[in-house]
Parts: sequence; C-alpha cells; structure tokens
Amino acid sequence: MSLAGTYAVAVKTPMGPQNGTFTVVVDGDSFTGALNGDLGSMAVTDGKISGNTLVWSMDMKVPLPVTLQCEATVDGDAVSGTVKAGVFGTMAISGNRVA
Repeated sequence: MSLAGTYAVAVKTPMGPQNGTFTVVVDGDSFTGALNGDLGSMAVTDGKISGNTLVWSMDMKVPLPVTLQCEATVDGDAVSGTVKAGVFGTMAISGNRVA
C-alpha cells in the first residue's frame, strides 16, 4: 500500500491537542508535503521513507520558532509516531488516512 495520501492527525502538545491535515506526496524513497493545522501550515523538509516509516522535519514559527524532528509509521490507514520539539520534549502524533 502506498504511503501517499492525506491524514487527519492530532499532535498531543503541552497546549493541548493540535489538530490538522498531514499530506504525504511520495517520490521514490523520499516525500514532500505539509502539516496544515490549528497553528498554520508547515512544509515537510528532508522527507525520507524506509519501509512504512516516514522521517521528516518541519520549521514551526508559532507560538515559538523551533525545528521539529518527526517520525511516524503507517499501518494500513493509521499513522502514529513522535514529534521532537527541542527543549519542549517529545509529543505523540496519530491519525487516520482521509484521502
């Protein structure tokens, strides 16, 4: 099954859950896309694919600038993983494919 698609996701942050749409556009063993959510849009950078695992980073601007290091595994239509936000710690991300 392709990892490409659109996923409705929630990131469990210290400010409460941040909901959004995570888009994955596959190109061989790499991918592009974006997370569009409650705090705006963040583009995927350095997106890599290994099996059914996605690894990428995003530059958050609001509420504070920080580079997020992300990793998630796709299992069928479900996605789950972690978002490392520097000194703010590691947060869970999870969701389901919607398209």
